[in-house]
Amino acid sequence: MRIVTTSVIALRALRRNKLRTILAALGMIIGVGAVIAMVSMGNGAKSQVESQIAGLGENMITIFPGSLTSGGMRGGWGSASSLTVEDAEVIKREVVGAIGVSPEIRDRQQVMANGLNWNTQVLGESPDFPDIRAWKLASGDFFTEADVRTSAKVCVIGKTVADQLFAGMDPIGQAIRARNIPLRVVGVMIAKGFNSGAVDQDDLILVPYTTSMKRISKRHNITDIIVQASSQNTMERVQRDIGDLLQQRRQGREPDYTIRNQLEIAEAAASASKTMTGLLGGIAFVSLIVGGIGIMNIMLVSVTERTREIGIRLAVGAHGKDVLMQFLTEAVALSLVGGSIGILLGIGASEYVSWAYGWPSQLSPLWMGIAVGGSALVGIFSGFYPALKASQLDPIDALRYE
Repeated sequence: MRIVTTSVIALRALRRNKLRTILAALGMIIGVGAVIAMVSMGNGAKSQVESQIAGLGENMITIFPGSLTSGGMRGGWGSASSLTVEDAEVIKREVVGAIGVSPEIRDRQQVMANGLNWNTQVLGESPDFPDIRAWKLASGDFFTEADVRTSAKVCVIGKTVADQLFAGMDPIGQAIRARNIPLRVVGVMIAKGFNSGAVDQDDLILVPYTTSMKRISKRHNITDIIVQASSQNTMERVQRDIGDLLQQRRQGREPDYTIRNQLEIAEAAASASKTMTGLLGGIAFVSLIVGGIGIMNIMLVSVTERTREIGIRLAVGAHGKDVLMQFLTEAVALSLVGGSIGILLGIGASEYVSWAYGWPSQLSPLWMGIAVGGSALVGIFSGFYPALKASQLDPIDALRYE
C-alpha cells in the first residue's frame, strides 16, 4: 500500500510540472527514437544485402582465374586466362555433388534490333545457368545442350534489353545482331533489378558459351566457372574436390585460380552489415545516455525546488526510503514514457526514410525491448543520486529552506 501511495504522489508531482516533465522526457524520446530508427535502417540494409546474395543463386561456387606474372610484373586477381571449357566439363563429370556447371564468357557488345541499338553485357553460359542462379524465365525457353553443341545463333535476354529494343513488342522470335551475328531471341528472364553494387542485373544477353567463343567474343579461354552444389551441407566438400581436381589437371603447378562459395560471400557481407548496425546502434545509445543525464539534471533541480515539500513529508512521518522511492518512481516514469514515445518516433522516422528515399528498414522487436529496458535502467541510474540526496535531507533544515 505504501508503494502505491508513493507512486501516486510521484505521478502527481510530474503532472503538476508539465513543462519540466516534457523537457526531461525529451532527451529520452530522442535517444530511444534514434536507437530504433538507426537499428531498423541497419537491419533493413543487412536484409537487402542478404537477399541479393541469395539471389546470386542456390549453393553456388565460383572459380575465378588467378593472377598473371610476366617479366616480374604481377597482374591483379583475375588477370590470368587459365580456365578452359575442359576444366568445366571435368568438374561436371567427376565431382560428386556438382549438379550444375556453367562455363562463363563475359563480354560487352553494341547490339542492334528493331532499328535500335544498345550497349549491353553478353554472357556465354550453359543450359544449367537458370538453375545455378535460381533465375526463372518470364517467357519463352532457355537454350538447350543441342544449341551448345551446334553453337546455335540463339539468345535469352534480360528485361532491360527487352524494354530498350522491343518496347511494346513480344521479343520472342525477334532477331538481335551482335558483331553482325543475328541471334534469335528464344526467351526472356524475369526481372531481378539492381544489385548492391548498383548494377542492373537485367541488362544482359545470354548465349550458349560455344556461340560466344566461336562467333562473338572469339576467345579460347573462359572468364570463370559457376558450379551448383547439391546442398549447403555439401558446398565445402564440393569446393575442396574442385580444387583437388583442378590442381591434379595442372600437375602440381602453383594454382592459377581462386575458388569462392556463396556462404563465404554471405558471411563477409553479414559481418559488414552487423558491424554497421552495431555502429549505428552505438551512436544512437549515446543519445540515450545524454537523455539520462538530462533527467538527472532535472531531478537534481527538482530536489532543490521541493526541499520544503520533502521536509514536510519527512516531518509528518514519511521515511527516507519513501522519499527515495518517490523520486526514483518519477525518474523511471519519465524514462518509460519517453521511451514509449521514442519507439513511436523511431518507427515513424524509419518508415518515412524508407518511403521517401527508398532506404530499406526492418523493425526489430528485440531492439525495441532493449531500448525500453535501456531507458528504464538509465532512469534508475540517473534518478538514484537525486533520490538519495532527497531521502537524506534533514527535516528541520528542509523546513527552514527558502
